[in-house]
Amino acid sequence: MQTAQSIVISCAGIGSRLGLGTTKALLEIEGRSLIAWQLELFKEVEDVRVVVGYQANEVVKEVLKYRSDVIFIYNHNYFDTKTGASFYLGSRHANKYVIEYDGDLLVHPDDVRLCLETEGEYIAYSEKMSDDAVFVVVDKDGQVMNFSTQQGDFEWTGPACIDRNKVRYTSGNVYNQLENFLPMPGLKIRACDIDTFEDYQRAIQFVRGWKS
Repeated sequence: MQTAQSIVISCAGIGSRLGLGTTKALLEIEGRSLIAWQLELFKEVEDVRVVVGYQANEVVKEVLKYRSDVIFIYNHNYFDTKTGASFYLGSRHANKYVIEYDGDLLVHPDDVRLCLETEGEYIAYSEKMSDDAVFVVVDKDGQVMNFSTQQGDFEWTGPACIDRNKVRYTSGNVYNQLENFLPMPGLKIRACDIDTFEDYQRAIQFVRGWKS
């Protein structure tokens, strides 16, 4: 694991596209909440920050079942902002490198280790799986050249690692922040992003696949 890094898990959103009336962090997957799976993946990371907003009290209670040393940050404007704002809030006073991790994301455990062991900055991406994907365009050297909502080589899922001092406030998405620093090294991973109910069903199968 590289030194001087923090994990920021953004769990402030409402998850309205999913249609289940709960924040995605509390979704049940194979008998455990999504945030419980994420915390398990980062159990060796000392500085873990969870940004909360919608259903904040419930998320805090769930997190504390598994770790008592998590730093909680409140995004009180969660209704009008996206993941970029939560990442900015969570990055303040963090270590030199900050790893952005969305609260609706699952990454294969082997690839989480790859992310944690990769030195310096990167943008992770995967094969297209989600219904409502943002794409990345990658050059022959594996550098991420740009993001697109229309087409691309792979799907942008996160995580991404960036120097804390580069993180600026935006009410938009994390990739809107990262666009200012492209090209950046790319890291191909196995990941599943949950935006829709169909994505949720795929996430359950995804976890079953890595447990087998």
